[in-house]
Amino acid sequence: MNWDNGWHNNPGPWGWMMMVLMMVVFWGALAWVIVSVVRHGGFSRSAAAPSPTDGVPAPPTSLEDILHERFARGEIDVDEYHQRVDAMRAKKLNNS
Repeated sequence: MNWDNGWHNNPGPWGWMMMVLMMVVFWGALAWVIVSVVRHGGFSRSAAAPSPTDGVPAPPTSLEDILHERFARGEIDVDEYHQRVDAMRAKKLNNS
């Protein structure tokens, strides 16, 4: 005796096309996730949350560095820059 009358075991041509389409979408999405994880180096905490010092220059360490940065920003002109650098170097020579 046949209880399913042909309806439940055969989804028809549209059902087969949808199953094939969904299988292609599934495997494509899985491949995309794997490639993305490999390309970006995996799931690392540092990649997800950049540190607050990224892109921030280190503070200057010497007086000449500070003068150089002020000159580069245009806060002082060439004459003042050279005058201050010469004064610092003269002071260093007198202290030595």
